[in-house]
Amino acid sequence: MFKVGFDNEKYLKLQSEKIKDRIAMFGGKLYLEFGGKLFDDFHASRVLPGFAPDSKIKMLIELKDEAEIIIAINTADIEKNKVRGDLGITYDLDVLRLIDAFRGYGLYVGSVVMTRYKDNPTADAFRKKLEALGIKVYKHYAIEGYPYDIGHIISDEGFGANEYAKTSRSLVVVTAPGPGSGKMATCLSQIYHDSKAGIKSGYAKFETFPVWNLSLSHPVNLAYEAATADLNDVNMIDPFHLEAYGEMAVNYNRDVEVFPVLRSMLAGILGECPYKSPTDMGVNMVGYGIIDDTAVSEAAKGEIIRRYYGALCNLRKGNGSEVEVHKIELLLRQLSISARDDRPCVGAALHRAEETDGPAVAIELNDGRIITGKTSSLLGASSAALLNALKAIAGIDKEKDIVSEEILRPIQKLKTENLGNHNPRLHTDEVLIALAVSAVSDEDARRAMDAVGELRYAEVHSTVILSQVDTQTFRKLGLNLTCEPKYQTKKLFHN
Repeated sequence: MFKVGFDNEKYLKLQSEKIKDRIAMFGGKLYLEFGGKLFDDFHASRVLPGFAPDSKIKMLIELKDEAEIIIAINTADIEKNKVRGDLGITYDLDVLRLIDAFRGYGLYVGSVVMTRYKDNPTADAFRKKLEALGIKVYKHYAIEGYPYDIGHIISDEGFGANEYAKTSRSLVVVTAPGPGSGKMATCLSQIYHDSKAGIKSGYAKFETFPVWNLSLSHPVNLAYEAATADLNDVNMIDPFHLEAYGEMAVNYNRDVEVFPVLRSMLAGILGECPYKSPTDMGVNMVGYGIIDDTAVSEAAKGEIIRRYYGALCNLRKGNGSEVEVHKIELLLRQLSISARDDRPCVGAALHRAEETDGPAVAIELNDGRIITGKTSSLLGASSAALLNALKAIAGIDKEKDIVSEEILRPIQKLKTENLGNHNPRLHTDEVLIALAVSAVSDEDARRAMDAVGELRYAEVHSTVILSQVDTQTFRKLGLNLTCEPKYQTKKLFHN
């Protein structure tokens, strides 16, 4: 059941103050490497109930008069047409999406930096497209010996060969479509050029996870390990922080491994490194926003279970790995969690499937009630469960039809006879549209429509892998979905 455990307003206030302090520390200009998702951090909102998915943007809005954005993109990712798994769009298109999104919030996008630049038709076409749209583009090149040959990197042949992205604000947020885009190198290159021009500037990093002031074994930090199980990220005690201050702080392996190199680079550019540990570099105040540790711990355990089912389904689809599954299994055992027993909607869905000998879906509402749905000639199990859940929330008799066959049948006919669909059953998006139409003339349907917002944060489990349409609908409604790692049919192609 959903229970708030995080104070979002407190977090925004503390985070903004921390960033302002860091700007002042460097004499009025800061390059802030922004990791993770800026607009839609649903992982954070799931493990920290009460955290708004757009919290980071709201924080930047409070600083918008002082802030500008640089978006970094690795030229190799443009060449390879690398795709964001969560959005299904290529990194170059995501740059355009990010620019539009930032501008939509009134934030100033100063430029795009193409990192590890080399001449190739795809990258050049994208650069020309950006410039035609009025967006400044700068080229940063691959540096021989990076990141270990410090003498060469901090020279006119290293960072000095990169084009200097001109900035005008005190806070320069460097972000990217995804990992490996060269955000840190972009920041350091800019600081090098500032130093050559006599401008004081500094570097800091903003990563939400792991949470440095929670324990290594805290469920929130273990949920981050589950989320990055497909990478080689591992949470660890920051040894530099422990040595410098005698206190435990959690970081992750990549930041710890690169810190000696980063420290040398900053010392080479600024004369001395202002940080004693990778934890020092961070400006993350999210741990101070937790107001109910039990609530966030339970939420994080639930996220680990969801990640486990996600890994199983990815493996079944052919784009996951057994290593990822085994990593999350270890986390489940570490916390003594059962994927089935500690996620109530799982057992309910499986039981319903056994009863009906077909696919089933169960939804755990925010008050703890569990509602199920089965497959019928009119509706898929997801659609049936969704309607049943709305009836339960609105207090409508479960036997009452709030969408009549008179409305559903013509939609089925349109799908199969005119739109070329083989499956006549209505998907969740279609049944919601049918419900909206019914709400015009039916009071119960209107009450069910009014209840749609109360589905947010509910938990859903399906006994088969759902279609992309149903998956996206549940996501848009704010429900947390898991599926058994099997398909409804034995076909080779599933869409």
